[in-house]
Amino acid sequence: MNLSKILGLYANGVLGRSAFGKDFYGGGDYDRHGFREMLEEVQVMVGGFSIGDFFPGMEWVGAITGTNARLEKTFRRFDNFFDEIIEEHMQKRRKGRIQEEGKNLLDVLLDVKDSADLEMPLTMDNVKAVLLDMFVAGTDTTFITLEWGMTELLMNPEALKQAQKEVRGIVGMKQFVSESDLCNMPFLKAVIKEIFRLHPSAPLLIPRESMEQVTIDGYDIPTKTRLYINARAIGRDPELWGHPDKFKPERFLDSPIDYKGQHYELIPFGAGRRSCPGISFGTASVELALAQLLHSFDWELPPGILAKDLDLTEVFAVNMHRIQQLVVVAKPYIV
Repeated sequence: MNLSKILGLYANGVLGRSAFGKDFYGGGDYDRHGFREMLEEVQVMVGGFSIGDFFPGMEWVGAITGTNARLEKTFRRFDNFFDEIIEEHMQKRRKGRIQEEGKNLLDVLLDVKDSADLEMPLTMDNVKAVLLDMFVAGTDTTFITLEWGMTELLMNPEALKQAQKEVRGIVGMKQFVSESDLCNMPFLKAVIKEIFRLHPSAPLLIPRESMEQVTIDGYDIPTKTRLYINARAIGRDPELWGHPDKFKPERFLDSPIDYKGQHYELIPFGAGRRSCPGISFGTASVELALAQLLHSFDWELPPGILAKDLDLTEVFAVNMHRIQQLVVVAKPYIV
């Protein structure tokens, strides 16, 4: 099976249910909308080099290279998709079906937009911008973490066996992993921390901009300087980590280091006031899915494929996933 596609479907399903109140993997919607291609394209466009960003007078170069046309095409695809989803919600609101089905993020945004109490009212473009942030930040990050997690576990069979033993020992005969089970899975949580350390889904986090001139370690940082924080390099710094390039979840078993912004050795979600607001959403999406995968199936690489044969090359984008999709053999686990 192509596990990369399955994980993409899962990440889209969780985000779609939370933000839009519907799944997109049924009835061919995932392929019809082309979610995978849309996400990859927007990540490349956001992370790519645009000379107009640095030299505004040369913005015309984008028209010659085709960058502007590519950007416009990507924007139109998302805009048309959001128009379709918003229209569905507007029809439900007109028919009074929102209360019986329950509200989701889009319903809340539309309520805020229609409110007359706001000092700065939302426009429909504002609503679409928030949805785009959720879609891009909430889908690809979950998918990337799970894909790298399964890749690393398949390349390290002892860690895979230990994680499965722990999960199956806690979940037992139940069909599904529950959130309360996760509190008793220290090794699984250590695996996820190690994935965050080696493969943060946004290696350079989100760019910052200095609000005022400041001096740091003798360096003068002018106002409005754009700053990039290399979370991936920090996670592989040999001064902070022993054997930094080796997958060793056990390093976290007796360590107080966490990824919630209090320990700067591990900052996949950033830190401070501009840390990722979706940390709880993202963590739950990853922990539950990985535990369920480990509980329900035994995993191995296809016949004739060894761990050393896997191509670990990453795509050049804001969020870095593997270029090659992960194809595996999944055998249902019989208790």
